[in-house]
Amino acid sequence: MEFLVNAIFWVLAIYGFFEIIKNIIYISSYTKFQSDGIYLIIAVKNQEEKIEGFLRSSLFKILYGKEEYLKNIIVADLKSTDKTKEIVKKLQGEYDCLKVTNWKECKDIMDNVNES
Repeated sequence: MEFLVNAIFWVLAIYGFFEIIKNIIYISSYTKFQSDGIYLIIAVKNQEEKIEGFLRSSLFKILYGKEEYLKNIIVADLKSTDKTKEIVKKLQGEYDCLKVTNWKECKDIMDNVNES
């Protein structure tokens, strides 16, 4: 019985190892993300009271070196009905590393990260 349990354990361990290797190969071969930075994507909807403080806090980390790997902040507006998008657009004018977009455009940006 102990032999059977050990055999099952090793088969599952080897299977898990191959799944990890397969995922690493897939990620490195088929995704367009570069390893030289982190893109922070924030999906928002109707957050006009909180968004400016949150973004300024995040931008402070980028501008003053607290998060050295953080490259850009992309705010994907999910059809807000308040002034969330206008607030983010105002901040976008102040900071080059901030981009406001809709969800579809956000996906297109991330699909082309490696090319820019």
